[in-house]
Amino acid sequence: MKLPDLDRLRSEKPLTFSDFLKSYNENLPTQFPRASLALLREFKKKNAFLFKNDGNSWSLDQHRKKVMDWLTARTARTDAS
Repeated sequence: MKLPDLDRLRSEKPLTFSDFLKSYNENLPTQFPRASLALLREFKKKNAFLFKNDGNSWSLDQHRKKVMDWLTARTARTDAS
């Protein structure tokens, strides 16, 4: 019998806004910008299509990489100004 993939289950688990923030910043490489509540609110507003099923659920699987890319691009734009 195959054991459940705990990393996959953790990654796909629906998270609250604050739980996602905590999980996102946890073990994040130092070269990546950290998320904050304000930044995640801005991300959600600009990427509403990612929240069509349940507007309050986040998951590491669906959102972490997108937030990471968005924050990196946002930081680069801010630094260039």
